[in-house]
Amino acid sequence: MAQTAVDTVSPQTGGKTGAEKGSAGKGSAGSPGKVALNLPTTIGSGTAGDPYLIGAGNGGYRALHYDLDLDYRVATNQLRATATITLVATMRLDRFSLDFDGLSVDRVTVNGARPRKSVHTGRKLVVTPLTTMEAGERFEIAVRYRGAPHPLRSIWGEVGWEELLDGVLVAGQPCGAASWFPCNDHPSNKATYRIAVSCEAPYTVVSNGTLTAKSTRSGHTRWTFEVVEPMATYLASVMIGRYRSSAQQPVTAGGPAPVPITLHFPTNLAHNVGVDFARLGEMVSVFSTTFGPYPFPGYSVVVTDDVLEIPLEAHGLAVFGRNHVDGNHGSDRLIAHELAHQWFGNSLTAAAWRDIWLQEGFACYAEWIWGEHAGGRTAEQSAVYHRGRLEAQPQDLLVGDPGPHNMFDDRVYKRGALALHAVRRSLGDEVFFDTLRAWTRANRHGLVSTDAFVEFVSIHTGSGEIRRIIDRWIYRTARPKL
Repeated sequence: MAQTAVDTVSPQTGGKTGAEKGSAGKGSAGSPGKVALNLPTTIGSGTAGDPYLIGAGNGGYRALHYDLDLDYRVATNQLRATATITLVATMRLDRFSLDFDGLSVDRVTVNGARPRKSVHTGRKLVVTPLTTMEAGERFEIAVRYRGAPHPLRSIWGEVGWEELLDGVLVAGQPCGAASWFPCNDHPSNKATYRIAVSCEAPYTVVSNGTLTAKSTRSGHTRWTFEVVEPMATYLASVMIGRYRSSAQQPVTAGGPAPVPITLHFPTNLAHNVGVDFARLGEMVSVFSTTFGPYPFPGYSVVVTDDVLEIPLEAHGLAVFGRNHVDGNHGSDRLIAHELAHQWFGNSLTAAAWRDIWLQEGFACYAEWIWGEHAGGRTAEQSAVYHRGRLEAQPQDLLVGDPGPHNMFDDRVYKRGALALHAVRRSLGDEVFFDTLRAWTRANRHGLVSTDAFVEFVSIHTGSGEIRRIIDRWIYRTARPKL
């Protein structure tokens, strides 16, 4: 990956790196006797400083809103688009960067004017505006771009915009958003969105949020979606395919209005989809009772005609492959898992990837809760079963900081779920589930961390055992007993 000039700024301090600082009281070879001054930098950091996503994210500002206008041709995989992003400076700012890769930039403006300089190299678009942005100042950048979008290579495989046999899928976790729009690609910067997509009329477009407009002209249909809740970039998604859409009965899920559920699928999979997702409304009701009101205006499921390695969650929706529907409820566990991410991951988002267990461990525990409700193993039996299976696996993983190569390791999922079950055993069912509902309510559409979870549960319940339990299961490699 090519490095840009802004990568020399330390994300931890916001100042220059040690290599760029002079030594106080000593002259340099070129200027004998002069003292180097460590003046405050006005250059936004070129990364978020997250060791799990080296080079990703940016500093000096926060993105508040993304307005994405996409004109896409499925037949040729050609995209022409404009991203208009509202930002707020978090420091005095002369230069900043956005994550963006694989597409060509045609034009950049800042507050309607051409910037002093913009350079697109590697995975960064680096912009020097005409005037300095003061801390707290809002400003707007518009980027017009084009090209053939494609997934980005990462240590987790290819992520981002991906062509299907006849359509498109976006799998952005954890760093694929930059494959289709310029952004601050780190989960700690959540923002609202408007996503408009135009493509050939025979195709259905599914995206995040609420469909607010749809119009067809000259053989092309334009779909417009609004996301009013703050959303992490990796959860932004566009799905395009020849889908049939079916609305289920809206579900009363503890919120101000019933939750509409819509399924999108190829006609040839209609029977299997109808059977396998028949209990989705009931699932929403169970989780709403258990975790608190469903956090978004609706829930959509897309089933592609392609085989997918794993299902994917996104803000307000989930995506499955044809291999995940068998007409015999063979994927109920996966359906429950992706639905649970609407609470844990999409509404409550880990601010740093080291805390991914707060998303995957909770979603895994939701599988056990649904299994018990559906007449399978109780959550206690699932805990005993999976604790036994962990015996055969290496005891070398720190769930609370597994490292980028192991952040999606199954042990993170299962040990995270076991940690929750241990907390449940300690508190008792009534206090435990009351605490989960209070946790999702207090952090709705926000950012969370392990420390914040421990502090919240400890204060809410008055228990002195929570930190010890989390320490044993999350911050030690040896597997505790149940």
